[in-house]
Amino acid sequence: MDIRKIITKSIETKQKLLHNELLIQSIQQVADAIVLSLKNDGKILFCGNGGSAADAQHLAAELSGRFYMDREPLFAEALHVNTSYLTAVANDYSYEDIYARLIKAKGRPGDVLIGISTSGNSGNIVKAIQQAREQGMVTVGWTGETGGKMKALCQHLINIPSTDTPRIQESHILIGHIICELVENEIFGKNTPQ
Repeated sequence: MDIRKIITKSIETKQKLLHNELLIQSIQQVADAIVLSLKNDGKILFCGNGGSAADAQHLAAELSGRFYMDREPLFAEALHVNTSYLTAVANDYSYEDIYARLIKAKGRPGDVLIGISTSGNSGNIVKAIQQAREQGMVTVGWTGETGGKMKALCQHLINIPSTDTPRIQESHILIGHIICELVENEIFGKNTPQ
C-alpha cells in the first residue's frame, strides 16, 4: 500500500470540499445555528456510532471544554457516553432507540442535534433526527456523498463528497474543528492563531 496515495486521496476529498460553495455555506449555517442556540441557553447534542461516536465525543469536548481559548464552557454533549443508559435501552427496547429516547428526555426547541453517519442510513441516527424534529430542535446531518436517509430529514446537511468511509470521517473532524473555531470566535471574540 502506498502511503502517499492514501494521503493524496485525503487531500483530494478536502479539495472537493474546499471548492464546493454549497458545503461551505452549510458549514457557516450550522455554526450560526449553534451560536444562536447557545446564546439562547440551548444545548448542542451529538450522536454517532463507532468512529462517528468518537468524533461526537471529541467535538462535544471541544465545545464544553475549550478549543483555542480559555473561556466559559458551552453546553455540548455526546449522547453515547453513559454506558449504563446505552446498554439498558438497547437491551430493554432496541439499539435504534438509544438516541431518540434520550433526545425525548433532554431535547428542547432550539437545541441543536448533530447526527453523524457516513452512510446517512444508521437507523438509530435517523430515528434520533426524527425525534429531534418532532421536538422543534435544529437538525444537522453529517454524512457521505449521497446523504442517505438523513438527507430528507435534516435542516442542514453536510454531505462530504466521497463514498470512502475513512476520507469522510477525516473531513467530518475537519468540519467539526472549523465549526468549533467559528462558534468560539463568535461567542467569545476572536482569539485564534492566524
